[in-house]
Amino acid sequence: MAEEVISGSGSSGREGEINIRVGLTSRDSLDSRWVFPGEDDFEIEDNGDGDDDLPHRAAVDSEDEDNQEHRLIRTEPRVDSFDVEALEVHGAHRSDYEDLGIARRIIHAFQTLGVVFGDVGTSPLYTFSVMFSKAPIKGDEDVIGALSLVLYTLLLVPLVKYVLIVLWANDDGEGGTFALYSLICRHAKVSLLPNQLPSDTRISNFILKLPSPELERSLKIKERLEASLTLKKLLLVLVLAGTSMVIADGVVTPAMSVMSAVGGLKVGVAAIEQDEVVMISVTFLVILFSVQKFGTSQVGLAVGPALFIWFCSLAGIGIYNLIKYDASVLRAFNPVHIYLYFKRNSVNAWYALGGCLLCATGSEAMFADLCYFSVRSIQLTFMFLVLPCLLLGYLGQAAYLTGNLNVAEKHPFFLSIPSGIFWPVLLIANIAALIASRAMTTATFSCIKQSSNLGCFPRLKIIHTSKRFMGQIYIPVINWFLLVGCLVLVCSMSSINEIGNAYGIAELGVMMMTTILVTIVMLLIWRLNIIIVLSFVVFFLGLELTFFSSVLWSVTDGSWVILVFAVIMFVIMYIWNYGSKLKYETEVERKLPMDLMREIGCNLGTIRAPGIGLLYNELAKGVPAIFGHFITTLPAIHSMVIFVCIKYVPVPVVPQNERFFFRRICPKSYHLFRCIARYGYKDVRKENHQAFEQLLIESLEKFIRREAQQRQLESDGDEDADSEEDTSFSRVLVDPNGSVYSLGVPLLAEFRGSSNSISEASISEEVNPNSPASPSISDAEHSLERELSFIRQAKESGVVYLLGHGDIRARKDSWFIKKLVINYFYAFLRKNCRRGIANLSVPHSHLIQVGMTYMV
Repeated sequence: MAEEVISGSGSSGREGEINIRVGLTSRDSLDSRWVFPGEDDFEIEDNGDGDDDLPHRAAVDSEDEDNQEHRLIRTEPRVDSFDVEALEVHGAHRSDYEDLGIARRIIHAFQTLGVVFGDVGTSPLYTFSVMFSKAPIKGDEDVIGALSLVLYTLLLVPLVKYVLIVLWANDDGEGGTFALYSLICRHAKVSLLPNQLPSDTRISNFILKLPSPELERSLKIKERLEASLTLKKLLLVLVLAGTSMVIADGVVTPAMSVMSAVGGLKVGVAAIEQDEVVMISVTFLVILFSVQKFGTSQVGLAVGPALFIWFCSLAGIGIYNLIKYDASVLRAFNPVHIYLYFKRNSVNAWYALGGCLLCATGSEAMFADLCYFSVRSIQLTFMFLVLPCLLLGYLGQAAYLTGNLNVAEKHPFFLSIPSGIFWPVLLIANIAALIASRAMTTATFSCIKQSSNLGCFPRLKIIHTSKRFMGQIYIPVINWFLLVGCLVLVCSMSSINEIGNAYGIAELGVMMMTTILVTIVMLLIWRLNIIIVLSFVVFFLGLELTFFSSVLWSVTDGSWVILVFAVIMFVIMYIWNYGSKLKYETEVERKLPMDLMREIGCNLGTIRAPGIGLLYNELAKGVPAIFGHFITTLPAIHSMVIFVCIKYVPVPVVPQNERFFFRRICPKSYHLFRCIARYGYKDVRKENHQAFEQLLIESLEKFIRREAQQRQLESDGDEDADSEEDTSFSRVLVDPNGSVYSLGVPLLAEFRGSSNSISEASISEEVNPNSPASPSISDAEHSLERELSFIRQAKESGVVYLLGHGDIRARKDSWFIKKLVINYFYAFLRKNCRRGIANLSVPHSHLIQVGMTYMV
């Protein structure tokens, strides 16, 4: 039995429609279109049960799509009734920042400083002290060499790599490792969770490219990625590894920033010991994570001016030290001093690379925090404010050190501050350190939300802290988890040198994963010249591997703790993804055959009670096996049943009018529908259950009307086939001049089940099967009104939520590792993660739950 596939929002034939598999851009329906030969505007899903004898299929399954030749033809403008509803869709989602006025842009700039640049802005507090603790300086030339190394690291990594290149690899304003993974999954079927449907590409935010000769290389890469399970798993491992390093970075960043800022008290007050510094740091960290719940906008606006003062202080102190001590440090812009530095210090200079990298910390936060702000605002703010102030700050410290070589390892930044402004700068430094901690924490929240929505992290409670900007979120569990990790790190590693080494490991892990993923984006999506791509990956990956070799050499100092932490997070994410994939595949394999649905008849073998039953299940296609438990366990089933699947698709935002995607299951008299509620990983579930029900019913009515419109467009020929085959479906073809042809039967043909009568409301929908279907428009209108009236009556009778819980257990003959992972680790995660009922806002008074265990 085929399920008719028509979007309830009227996405078929709408403006901005994407109706092919690869390589197309959105076009208005009045323009010429690129299509595959013989491709329809309607998808019909075959469940693979008893329809093998059908001569044609309007759309092929995903496996068949892979084998199709990617040959495109150009058609003439198409004009039909679907263009009426096409005007309701305005295309891709607009950015929240496009409508900002001048005043709001100024406020927005302060928020950008307060959220994005705190991490990289506080790097002068600790970079030189960590560097010179590993490689003690012997003279002014060593200071010049170390400064040159810092300057070019700052220019190459944050500026060239991230600001000028990586920020453009965003997914409609979203940044981070999972945004890159989502972008790749959109252009190639590499996701290991098999819940993608061809209809997902109809969403207007699915913006692909026009076919061109340059597609050949990217198509080959795409085919290679899709055909190799090993490459898919490797790609997922890289993404999970990068995400685990982001979470680890969220632990070590607050510890490093706060400890280094509070350590300045030892310069101003000689009586303060390291233990007091640790206790004050713990107090600051507790305060920091306690105010995290107030959101990015409020806190970002409050601390933005403070961070602006901080950058101005860096620049002012730098200029002061350059004038007072030694302006000759400007020679460090000559890269030959890097070579001379390594020549003089050899191994010690290599050790110092781990400390040098700290000047680039916060680069990944700029990319991960992109969801909060626009690309252009981050680029301009960094290039014209942040970078000049940082360069002046490092130049000023180096100028001070040339005349004070003996204090290179003892907080050189605080020692270089003029005595008259020491305490104000110390205060601003501590505020900036707290801001830096927030930058990485907000990036961690964003990354975890993306990974959770794409099935790679357990469900957690997510609080949206801004009504205007959807990306600003707060995750309580992660917030307190990061706080505990920070406190453990601060109390166990009292030296900023040890914490700095751990900092480098976490930061470099994320950077390397980002480099690899951006390289894939360059090849698959941007389609750049291969020489440019190779230059990017060889240079930056080689540079990062060199830094990584330096920090790994010192891993025994205690920084191995952060590696253990990252491994634990990686294992959690991989187990969750593995268990979710196994559970979904098992549900797909054991879905109810459509032959069985035909045999039990339109009353489903039981009594059909008035009302609507919303059966929630994770299955995106077919009738879930859990439905069999409902109809065998309950004495009655509702007169209308809608299978609801909450599905996150790899786009940031799904427009509201494209939210619901409907399919009719079985003949009309069964009153069975499938609804896939599609959400992007940036979407917010704001509606309560009443609003959700109202939107769903309105979309269902729109689907019914669209179905009736299609019936009117069908040819009235081939009537013999209409009376002989109840379960056939229509095939719609569009010829080059825009005419619409139909093969098969009307979608709304009246059926009557052969089994016993069902509820009175259902009987009223049926007609005599011996009477031929009337081709008149009036009969079609009456049939449409009867069905719409039936839906409204069922809605008035009440809506009940049927929640199916599917669990998995490993078979007795499974390997021990599989039993351990599935029966204990994955079961523990499912038991302690946020339940689906909480995410769906299901009222308990209208809830029926049935559990089912699959042996895998």
